[in-house]
Amino acid sequence: MSSPVTGLVARLPAPDRLRALFPGFAVSALVAATAQFLSDHYGAPAMLLALLLGLALNFLAEDGTRTAAGISVTARSVLRLGVALLGARISVDMLAELGGPAIALVVAGVVLTIGFALLATRFVGRGWRFALLTGGSVAICGASAAMAIAAVLPKHEKSERDLVFTVLSVTVLSTVAMVVYPMLANLFAFDARDSGVFLGGTIHDVAQVVGAGFSIGPETGETATLVKLIRVSMLAPVVLCFSLTIRQMGLSGPGTGKRPPLLPGFVLGFLVLAALNSLGVIPQFLADWAGALSRWALLIAIAAVGIKTSLARMLEVGPAAVGLLVAETVFLGVFVVTGLHFLG
Repeated sequence: MSSPVTGLVARLPAPDRLRALFPGFAVSALVAATAQFLSDHYGAPAMLLALLLGLALNFLAEDGTRTAAGISVTARSVLRLGVALLGARISVDMLAELGGPAIALVVAGVVLTIGFALLATRFVGRGWRFALLTGGSVAICGASAAMAIAAVLPKHEKSERDLVFTVLSVTVLSTVAMVVYPMLANLFAFDARDSGVFLGGTIHDVAQVVGAGFSIGPETGETATLVKLIRVSMLAPVVLCFSLTIRQMGLSGPGTGKRPPLLPGFVLGFLVLAALNSLGVIPQFLADWAGALSRWALLIAIAAVGIKTSLARMLEVGPAAVGLLVAETVFLGVFVVTGLHFLG
């Protein structure tokens, strides 16, 4: 939710607005760079480190600080840029390469996991917003999906707390899965291809999928990465469906005063880049560059989200919400394993 300070900055002339926003952006970028440095040297997920470092700097987002407006805008605008650029990594050729049954399994896993989340939240006292946020992040691509979905959900006083909790939880779960799931693939006696489908279809974040897949072997790693990117390609249609449903059902929430856009700009950007990549218009080096820029944009955005969030408020989420995310993760894993059994 935008603060009064952010509203005042938005009315400034462009040069003054940039000067006002730069300190907050610079702090977020510095936190992201620090997180990446620590990740490179100690192996912990960069997203997780960016969140934790950001939470420790929550005082920088308080109203009246020079950095507050820039941090708020970074958390919103840089996030949308990062999600849009993910489209440059997606192409129709990926779908053809994997085959119909495996694609159907992946798509069904995404849809059913979100449906399971909507059902399960009724038993833990959470609303539909929390269901879509957690279910979508588990079903699609972890932290990236959580941030994209949060961008189209109606805002309320606990929106940022729920987003940080979800990103933190799915990143931890994804890291655990990176270690445990290759052992499960061996226990289930999966071959290299099925192991790749299992890992790519169940682990939340792309980096952990790559790590788990190549820990088994090159073929498993390549298959896992391909399957994971197909799950990432589900991000645009899922976010679009959420946005249209919210708009049509008038679920924008009290005090928002306006309906969400028919097609969010960052979703349109994602689809355009995916279409261009499918047509072969985007050279490989440019697609790789867009992927790297997307990763940095998302890292900077999640650092800003972390700075904006009070750790004390995040702890209010409670153990039931943790149990919900674990249940969604287990549901997706069981579904994919069962599907592979029948496909085999």
